[in-house]
Amino acid sequence: MADRLLEAVTAGVRHVDLGRQLRVGMPQSPNHPQFWHTLPRRHGDMVRADGGSAANDMITTGTHVGTHIDALAHVSQDGRLHGDADATDSCIGGKYVEHGVHTIAPMVCRGVLLDVPATLGVERLDGGYEITVADLDATVERQGAAVEPGDVVLIRSGWSQLFEQGQPYVGGPSGVPGVSEAGAQWLAERRIHAAGADTIAFERLAPGKGHGLLPAHRVLLVESGIYIIEALDLEQLAAEAIHEFTFVLVPLNIFGATGSPVRPLAVVSA
Repeated sequence: MADRLLEAVTAGVRHVDLGRQLRVGMPQSPNHPQFWHTLPRRHGDMVRADGGSAANDMITTGTHVGTHIDALAHVSQDGRLHGDADATDSCIGGKYVEHGVHTIAPMVCRGVLLDVPATLGVERLDGGYEITVADLDATVERQGAAVEPGDVVLIRSGWSQLFEQGQPYVGGPSGVPGVSEAGAQWLAERRIHAAGADTIAFERLAPGKGHGLLPAHRVLLVESGIYIIEALDLEQLAAEAIHEFTFVLVPLNIFGATGSPVRPLAVVSA
């Protein structure tokens, strides 16, 4: 029996890379260890008898740095994780056995881009702007792509245009645009599989408030069991007006971790 997926791939597909390149010094949340890459051995440090040489690398990084996914173990509320799991008892030997990133299955599913700046007629949203339920509804109506159960919904704010500037992307005094609790509830009501954004904290950060309160994380991770993907690059999807696509994401299989760097892809017909 012919495999329909293989037939589609053979007929021709292309992908849009939604992940940020990992580089030393890239902007990130101040709450997580930074990414670091070095070469313990370089070509010429050790040369074989036949003239051959090999270089190797070492990296250290927080798991919530660069484009990454939050496991359900990442956030607790009043000492409880998703499904009322005890946040203390779930951590065994320094590993979150329950709800760690190793429990996230690879994702090959329908992806939907909600391009909010395009709906509002702006290049990017202002720092601290709250993406409202009305904004989400208007974007769905404009694009004509309904959000369905099991989807991965990616919300563009345009804020990633500041990524190469470093600190302005982090926000700080300016704040960062994104959904708040109401927007997260809107997503949860649609029983999506995961939600992502082009910012480091997914949700709205009020000017000057930093990461002090993250209600959307509570709604999605703790109350609804919906994964969060952060620091996505959604500019090419927006430029090409690609609003529906096959979304592919595979977390690193790190036992007991609260998150993982990822390189998600949007796959469309060629």
